Order: sequence, then structure tokens, then C-alpha cells
Amino acid sequence: MSRIGYIRVSTEHQETTRQQEIMYDYQIDRIFFEKLLGATTDRPQLKAMLDYVREGDTLYVESISRLGRSTKDLLNIIDTLNDTGVTLVSHKESIDTNTPTGKFMLTVFAALSQLEREQLKQRQREGIEIAKAQGKYTGRKPIPIDWERFGKLYGEWKAKNITGRDFMRRMELSANTFYRRVREYEITHGIAEPTSA
Repeated sequence: MSRIGYIRVSTEHQETTRQQEIMYDYQIDRIFFEKLLGATTDRPQLKAMLDYVREGDTLYVESISRLGRSTKDLLNIIDTLNDTGVTLVSHKESIDTNTPTGKFMLTVFAALSQLEREQLKQRQREGIEIAKAQGKYTGRKPIPIDWERFGKLYGEWKAKNITGRDFMRRMELSANTFYRRVREYEITHGIAEPTSA
């Protein structure tokens, strides 16, 4: 029976000292550190921790938001822990999933956490709409592009040496942006005629 800790901060610049102090108080045997956004699904240390824990172990976190930021994500992780026979203890919310009350409270807190995030997104959308109405919002700045590299890849793509998907991946462009850039490139280089408005 081991005491496992999971620490996550959202950026490289955030400190983990507070979370480490909490883990020290719990006399943790092993800690997994992560510096990634909670919304990110690819979290190597989270996966490593879930592979490491065994039946009878207890996982300690500073708060449930350290594990996952959406109810679905968090409850999937909790299900995995439960299936493995691992107890979850969250310091901030005083949750211990070894008790029926703890299991119930975890579900409530997870739902409230997601509600808070959704409300924040809604406020941001409303703020953008107000700014647009006042003429203060111009949208995102266009992504700068390396046209020389684009031209080389365009040639490979037209010669069927690479697929469109490869082209997009190498230029890190979404499909919509990719085809818009292709059109711009072709018009600029006289490969295609500009469409009349």
C-alpha cells in the first residue's frame, strides 16, 4: 500500500512548492509531476501514475482540478482509480473516495468545476460580442507563414510526393487555413486567377 502524489501546474513558470508541501505533510512515497494544461488529454505523467498505482494505494492531489478540468475527464480518471482499487484524497475539498460521502462530494465538486469553466467561456463570448458591437474587437491576428517553405512543400504536394495531410501537418495548419493559403499562394504566383467578388 503506497501513498502516491500527483502534482500539476498549467505552465512552466508556475511553482509547485505549495503542492509539494501538501504532499510532504501526507508523507508521500512517490510523486508524479506535470507541467501541462488540465484540458490537455495527452498528459504523460498522469498516464504513468495511472499505470503505476496498484490496489490498496492512495492517490493524493492538492485539488480535483489538478486531475482533470472537465467532469467527463475527471470521472473517467476516478473510474480507472476505482477499478484498480485506488483511493483518491483531495486536500482542498477534503474528499476521500474511500467513503460514500467522499464519492458523492467528488461528483458534486466535479460538476461545479465544469459549470464554472462553462460560465467563464460564456462571459468571454459575451465580452467579445460587446467589443464587436463597439468596434473594438478585430478578431485574431493572422498566423505568420513561411512562404518559402510553403512553396517548396506546395511543389512536393503538386508532384504527389506528399499528401495534403502531410503538407498541413508540416506547416501546422488547419484544413480551412491550408486551402485558404493555397489559394493565396496560387493567385500570388499566377497559378490561379483571382475570383471576382
